[in-house]
Amino acid sequence: MAKKPQAAAIDNRHYDVIVAPHITEKSTLVSEQNAVVFKVAKTASKPQIKAAIEALFNVTVTGVNTIVTKGKTKRWKGEAYKRSDVKKAIIRLKDGDSIDITSGI
Repeated sequence: MAKKPQAAAIDNRHYDVIVAPHITEKSTLVSEQNAVVFKVAKTASKPQIKAAIEALFNVTVTGVNTIVTKGKTKRWKGEAYKRSDVKKAIIRLKDGDSIDITSGI
């Protein structure tokens, strides 16, 4: 007998994986293709990101693409400093599903 799929339970580590929504012009253009962009933990893997999104937002994820943006070296008052590296995840959702990132979890 096949097991019934269970709804993913929300775990505290899901909140550690998803850091924040990434709101830019490009991310709003991607939302027209039923995708959402999030900043995620640097150590998060694609299966962890998929499980966290499905548990927190109650949607079905069809694909996860990740990007690591290296921090730029900047100068302020003559002193050099480096911005932090950021890992972003582009989450593709099943047709009909959507995530409203303007509302809280």
